[in-house]
Amino acid sequence: MAGFRSLAHQVRDTHNDRALRRHSLRRCLERFAPYGHRATWWHLCDRHGIGPEDRAADPSRLVAALEELEDARAVWQEYERQFAERRRREKHDGLRRPDWAWGGGGEAVVRCADPGVRPQGTLGEVLRRLVEALESEPGTGCPVCGTRELHWPAPAAAARAAAGRPGGPGGVPAGAAWAWDGPVCAGCGIVVPRPALADPALPGADLAGAA
Repeated sequence: MAGFRSLAHQVRDTHNDRALRRHSLRRCLERFAPYGHRATWWHLCDRHGIGPEDRAADPSRLVAALEELEDARAVWQEYERQFAERRRREKHDGLRRPDWAWGGGGEAVVRCADPGVRPQGTLGEVLRRLVEALESEPGTGCPVCGTRELHWPAPAAAARAAAGRPGGPGGVPAGAAWAWDGPVCAGCGIVVPRPALADPALPGADLAGAA
């Protein structure tokens, strides 16, 4: 199975036809898609003028989209590297791994509840805001846009979504990946990661539609 870098090379390879280069970019999202596969694809298409179903897209637009994805991937990989180093130090000191800690992988680290509603800015900008929040004291609002209006999905909807996730991102068990998810931001539409929120913000989120 081709890795991210191999697929990225195929996107840039001028000897490949447009359809293959587009297909390779889509497959890159199987390795790293911070909003989830569909939402990340739509985001890249909107930002770089690519038709979501255009199999003959301008190669320069495909490469620009790839570069944005690569920048975001580098941001998240650096966060994971630093997190792993910090955990090694904490384990040496006998500190237990937090229940919420992300287990690795870049699939839907800042998932969009609705693929059509996404944060403003590049993927890299959004992930830098998220990483800053994860490395700071937990807050009471969205770490990406600052909105304090947060909504928990209805229990039935949450159960259906969980049932559709047989495995978590990057090989993380489904329960661990779901435990990462918090309420949905009414501003930018992300599912706010629980570790970015202070405990009082979690039960205080509006239980919209949960009756």
